Amino acid sequence: MTGFGKAETKTAVGKFTVEIRSVNGKNADIGLKTQYIPREKEIETRQLVSSILGRGSIDIFVNLESNSESTARQINKDVFESYWRQITELCNDLEIKGELSDLLPVVLKMPDITEGTKPIDYELYWPCLKDCIICAAQSLDSFRISEGSKLEEEIRSRISNILNLLKRAEVLDPGRNEAVRARLASKFAESGLNADENRFEQEIIYYLEKLDITEEKVRLKQHCDFFIQTMESDEMPGKKMGFIAQEIGREINTLGSKANFAEIQRLVVEMKEELEKIKEQSLNIL
Repeated sequence: MTGFGKAETKTAVGKFTVEIRSVNGKNADIGLKTQYIPREKEIETRQLVSSILGRGSIDIFVNLESNSESTARQINKDVFESYWRQITELCNDLEIKGELSDLLPVVLKMPDITEGTKPIDYELYWPCLKDCIICAAQSLDSFRISEGSKLEEEIRSRISNILNLLKRAEVLDPGRNEAVRARLASKFAESGLNADENRFEQEIIYYLEKLDITEEKVRLKQHCDFFIQTMESDEMPGKKMGFIAQEIGREINTLGSKANFAEIQRLVVEMKEELEKIKEQSLNIL
């Protein structure tokens, strides 16, 4: 959802430059950081940008390089005198020495120091500015598409890494069962108790069934396949991919808790690392 788009247009009142910036967001949160979009056009602008960009925290900036007397600005004398009087009194009270004229550039940058000689009629520029906003939004959308293709490659790679780690865990699984069996037999032998071999074998089988990870392996594969399928088929898969990533995480956690085998638990840690990177990148997807 992150991106940047820019467009320019020339109108009767001057050249407008539109910049649109977007970062991750659950909804379309559009901020109009400009005075050149008329209030009666704000809803239309938000709907327009939302229809192109979908969702995200989006800010729209508009700058005008005026070339008309209708947009000329002049110093508001009353406001200037008010600021100057306050600064002068403050300097006297604090016994600040120096040339007060050096403060002139600072005062000229204070709020409301300048004002337009007359308001700009937005009808003179709005149709062109509206088209410019659309172009900037489309530019940002193209940026997203370009970044999205790179993001898709990385996510596919991370999912592939998880599946490869799962294959390594499957190879270790038979050895895990033997190791668990041997460990339990050793603990029982250390106790010095005589046990019925048939009953002991039944208890071993019961214990190994409790630690069986076959279902977790199958579900983890299914979730990974569904994740890729969703990324390929859905128009805006971001939220859905986030939910699937949570399910992948649950299976990985269960796999780790039931593994009871150091080598497989190391693989689980690597899976979790890959999944965290996937979750971070999924936030950038619409």
